[in-house]
Amino acid sequence: MKKYKLIILLFSFSLLNSCNKEILDKAPLDIISDASVWGDKALIDAYLTNCYYEMYFLANESTGAVWGGDAFYAEFEVNEVSDECVVNWRDWQPSSAFKYKYGNLKVNGGLLEFWGYGVIRKINEFIERVPTSPLSPDVIKAKVAEARFLRAFCYFAMVKRYGGVPLITKAQQTSDPKEELYPARDKEEAIYDFILSEINAITSDLPEVVAANDLGKPSKYAALALKSQAALYAGSIAQFGTVQLNGIVGIPAAKANVYYQAAYDASKIIMTSGKYALYNNDADKVLNFKNIFLVKNNSEVIFAKLHDNVNAFNGGNGWSVDFFQCPRPHAWGRGNYDGAYLELAEAFEHKDGTPGTLDRNAIQQGLWTIDELWANKDPRFFATLYTQGTAWKGDKLDFHKGIRLANGTIQTEGSVNGILPNGNQDYDGTCIGIMKYLDETHDNMAGANSGWPTSAQDWQIFRYAGILLNYAEAAFELGKSADALDAINQIRNRAGIAALGSVTREKIHNERRVELAFEGQRYWDLRRWRTAVTELSKPWSGIRYIYDVQTGKYQIKVVPNFDGTSNIPQFRPENYYFPITLARTGNNPNLVENPGYN
Repeated sequence: MKKYKLIILLFSFSLLNSCNKEILDKAPLDIISDASVWGDKALIDAYLTNCYYEMYFLANESTGAVWGGDAFYAEFEVNEVSDECVVNWRDWQPSSAFKYKYGNLKVNGGLLEFWGYGVIRKINEFIERVPTSPLSPDVIKAKVAEARFLRAFCYFAMVKRYGGVPLITKAQQTSDPKEELYPARDKEEAIYDFILSEINAITSDLPEVVAANDLGKPSKYAALALKSQAALYAGSIAQFGTVQLNGIVGIPAAKANVYYQAAYDASKIIMTSGKYALYNNDADKVLNFKNIFLVKNNSEVIFAKLHDNVNAFNGGNGWSVDFFQCPRPHAWGRGNYDGAYLELAEAFEHKDGTPGTLDRNAIQQGLWTIDELWANKDPRFFATLYTQGTAWKGDKLDFHKGIRLANGTIQTEGSVNGILPNGNQDYDGTCIGIMKYLDETHDNMAGANSGWPTSAQDWQIFRYAGILLNYAEAAFELGKSADALDAINQIRNRAGIAALGSVTREKIHNERRVELAFEGQRYWDLRRWRTAVTELSKPWSGIRYIYDVQTGKYQIKVVPNFDGTSNIPQFRPENYYFPITLARTGNNPNLVENPGYN
């Protein structure tokens, strides 16, 4: 008889059963009997709770719990391998981005891995066993729908990484035929079709509104948000990708509009439901955009990973965003873990809708105030990024490096009129930090001895603005430009910038870039649009502020190729799919490797 081990997890019971994550569960733990688990509501709930716990990708594609998850720095890596930011802590270089961002994703993999067959097996068993439990029929229906949502999400996490993967929808047993224990990869199209069909089957069985004591679990609209996202990805891959390995990777171009229509329809249902709205409670547009990520369960949140302010290393569910991304003061004298690139700052337009790109020759001539340099920028710029002069904890951030004297020379030692030659922030980084998700009231001086994972902000997996952006993109690709324009302008109006008079693919893509910056979307977007080879294979820049002692203004210097000549970003054509890896193909000879990996 199968037995289970019970553990306490986040104030609820969770179950862990040992499994071979390549094939199936081979070594169950001999603690709680199989019959006990499926006969007890608390244990059934705990079993499903543990499935969430093992879906590590829900924490912005992180790779594990605590040290490998959002209690440390793994949740930032998907942003760092994109063109959004770079790790500023150059002496430490802990992030996998330092290995894989510069053309080093090879056959052994290692980047943002999620080969989720361990948790999928658990979910499959849950789906098979719960219908025979003593739960009421209505509860059983809801629990099975929730489990199928989680399974569909696991397959989405894998298909966007690897393309076609084995589609396993039953709990494998050692007595199963060899071809079932060692399955071949299904076509990429088949995986996307499975995800969409699962959502179609379960939406009516999920709640319209999640009860207060069940926040963090999916509603019917969370399922539709997953459908919106997955269908949009499939449409892009069909439109811009190439079919290889007889469809194991790639989707026929003729299917693009089918998927775009599915994304459009799913998004439309959410938009017309009346359950969600763009967060627009604060007259100050900068504060308003900040509060989208600080106000829990606000009108924009569709599905989120919940956090509290209790240290994750002490049994709580806090995470690390404030401690790592905050400006100084900081317990380690650091902060500003990721430096945003200047190119991202330039992607934010001006309030009147004119491009935000700086004239780099002009700004490096003469002297500038910070207000002049960033004049009339999209309020989302100030809510997403911090830089020289940004207000923080009653002071203003100072990134200046060097003092410009009256004769034009730069002093780098001593002081001038009591002014030190360097500011109190990381003046050797990009000099642009990440404001999004930061809680200014958080105590970032309490980070010694693993005390940092105490940020309580919920991680928003799906939010309403993202659905509007999905809708706009799908509508545009379907030739419904008026619908696309209306959705984009709803977002721009909330942001406080001028409406567009017409819409293009490039404008939609840039709106995603700035609205969803640092939300784990950019890397996947560039991959599905098949523009990553170009967009992720170029040098990016930082900025320097040199304080002019006579005027109080700044001499501006652009730092080109900030990553350095030995770290040139490079995304290879084969990297549109991650490798299956030698370890997995060695374990299962029926798994064919993705093209380009030897």
